[in-house]
Amino acid sequence: MKVTLLQRDVIWADPEGNAKANSAIMDSFKGTDLFVLPEMFSTGFATSPEGIAELLDNEGECFTLRWMKKEALRLDCAVCGSVAVKETDGRFFNRLYFVTPDMCFSYDKHHLFTYGGENKSYSAGQERVVVFWRGVKILLQVCYDVRFPVFVRNGIAEDGKPEYDAIIYVASWPAKRVPTWKKLLPARAIENQCYVLAVNRVGNDPACEYIGGTMVIDAMGNVVDSCPDAKETSISVELDMEALNRFRGKFPVLEDADPLF
Repeated sequence: MKVTLLQRDVIWADPEGNAKANSAIMDSFKGTDLFVLPEMFSTGFATSPEGIAELLDNEGECFTLRWMKKEALRLDCAVCGSVAVKETDGRFFNRLYFVTPDMCFSYDKHHLFTYGGENKSYSAGQERVVVFWRGVKILLQVCYDVRFPVFVRNGIAEDGKPEYDAIIYVASWPAKRVPTWKKLLPARAIENQCYVLAVNRVGNDPACEYIGGTMVIDAMGNVVDSCPDAKETSISVELDMEALNRFRGKFPVLEDADPLF
């Protein structure tokens, strides 16, 4: 499966402007099976979401979700990224959408960033979400989730195979803490014997500076490819599932893991 990660600057509080810019970039990567965009890619990371988050209609859709559906159909691919949304009952969620030409999955960020005040306005999700797309099982995660290994722990499913093959992390991770980001991601890949697809934004918002750190990491913790820091750019990588399965078969770490309590 070919994945393309978009390390982008985000136009503050402008879903239509961001959609237009993303479409132009995605047009340059025809043949991609999965595009991954940063956290809150349609507005920027808004800890005070009133007036910025996108309001969901009675069908549970907003402008950006409709755009994702259109692009998934147009490019015959999946599009993934998180959006600040406001439910009709007034609750806010940092919602990661994974949209294919005929399906829409969503994961609500579980670990809200208390240090930055995200927990004051947003509701936390409670469920892990794994999607299956073109032969790859993918766990959906958002930014701060990367600090909590128990929540993402890979296990053995009923079919005797690992629960997932890759983790997506979308982020708005500030520049001053990027060295930590770059240490945590390989750890999550190694301990779960999976690919990690990690996308962080660049540029500035009213509170922070961002320099990226977008990368694809294999199950041994090796960086397969990465975007240069502080540059708006994209990378495409072909996930080698045969190599991943051979490695897991020769070194079946997950079968010896402690049970979760």
